[in-house]
Amino acid sequence: MIRRPVDQTRRSTLSLLGASILGSSVASRAWALGGAVETPAPPPWDETLGDLHRRTFNYFRDSTAADTGLAPDNWPHPIFSSIAAIGHYLTALCIGVKSTYMERSEAARRARAALEQLWRGPQSDARSGVTGDHGFFYHFLDTKTGLRFRNTELSTVDTSMLVLGALTAAAYFDRDTDDERRIQTLGLALYTRLDWNFVLRRTGLVSMGWLPEKAAREHPETGLIERNWDRYNEGMMVLLLCLGREEPPAHPDAWANWAKTIDGTFGKNFGEPHLGFSPMLGHQYSHCWFDFRGLADPYMASHGLTYFENSRRATYAQRNYAILNPGRFHDYGPDVWGLTACQGPGEFKAMIHGRKVTFHGYYARGPQTGDGESIDDGTLAPTAGAASIAFAPEIVIPLIHSLRARYGDDIYGEYGFYDAFNPSVPRMARLKRGRMTKRAGWVADQYLGIDQGPILIMLENYRSGFVWDLFCRSPLTGPIARRAFTRAGFRPTAPSGQWLMSA
Repeated sequence: MIRRPVDQTRRSTLSLLGASILGSSVASRAWALGGAVETPAPPPWDETLGDLHRRTFNYFRDSTAADTGLAPDNWPHPIFSSIAAIGHYLTALCIGVKSTYMERSEAARRARAALEQLWRGPQSDARSGVTGDHGFFYHFLDTKTGLRFRNTELSTVDTSMLVLGALTAAAYFDRDTDDERRIQTLGLALYTRLDWNFVLRRTGLVSMGWLPEKAAREHPETGLIERNWDRYNEGMMVLLLCLGREEPPAHPDAWANWAKTIDGTFGKNFGEPHLGFSPMLGHQYSHCWFDFRGLADPYMASHGLTYFENSRRATYAQRNYAILNPGRFHDYGPDVWGLTACQGPGEFKAMIHGRKVTFHGYYARGPQTGDGESIDDGTLAPTAGAASIAFAPEIVIPLIHSLRARYGDDIYGEYGFYDAFNPSVPRMARLKRGRMTKRAGWVADQYLGIDQGPILIMLENYRSGFVWDLFCRSPLTGPIARRAFTRAGFRPTAPSGQWLMSA
């Protein structure tokens, strides 16, 4: 074996990693101490961010049928509608009006059509010909009929994103018109119809979903899928919606029971200590609507943190991981990073720097953080970084600019960033999906609604806090957010969290 000298690239990589962690420390201490340490002013909104914001909104406007609101899972190859994407679509309509991209009357007609479609969809324990059961919806719906697509599961988290979008629309469209009154009525009705007892285990944990094929009529719980929301991940929104109902919750200890399961991934995780979850989506999705700034539950308070700060640290950790680049993938570095669930080049193997790499199609990617969930095959997802802009704009905005400058229209099209790209895919690879480009290597030839939505929503939250304010502090939905956080044991740790104590 030939022993190679330490190269200067590796030395500079380690120096950059140290600098980035140091930069994160100052901001992290500011949050932990309730804002006692000054942090630099965030970078300003600019033309590049504005263009991404507008194009991403246009995705939802153009890809979703105005008369049904059945937002496609992806575009331009729609096969089925994603109920999570419908929630993002409903939220996007509010952002579109606020940003003067769409007339209020048109957006209200679209929102009402979507909510009417969802409300009138049949609900029962039948295996087909239905949209869901007990208020919950199947993960995917047929784009023409709005009914269950094949054998997909009744999904608690995707239903939660749908309902959060419905509630956001109900809070925004508050004028005394036929369309807007109906939006308010239906948005609340979809929420109050959710039967949480149906998806709660006897342990107080919430199941990830239910399948009629597995259910015995005399024992409905047998239809619940095996996995529960029992680790730190995007499931926080599910539990908070469960706790936010006006009547006493089905299981008042649901949050506390969940919190007992999350400590296993707390650690350095390529940065300052935080709860780890490999795909970045777990640190993003709940934050699209729920404003965790300046609030801590007993678990986070014990670490002197908030979940917002946890997501900030996770954002830095993804960048740190790319700088270290243990897999030696092409282009990873301080301004090219971001791993999450996304499309991929397909299932095949190839040699990269003398190492055999297994590539994947759609997969939850991320640095290993103790959750045993993720892999890294060199596939980067712009949503992983861009949708973290509210957490760490000082590193996310340079990332957005770098991706645009380095790869141009290879990865940036009519509706903003394509879902994913992989500069490490060999030129001679036999691809079943996507396309090869000169600068970015393999690029997905589609956009995913569930990845587009967080980009648009978090860009808007960074710019104005609009969705946070709307969902957490409006007269209609603010009481839901306050009940949820209060019942989960959250208390203000900084002035930004004092709204929780308002009547």
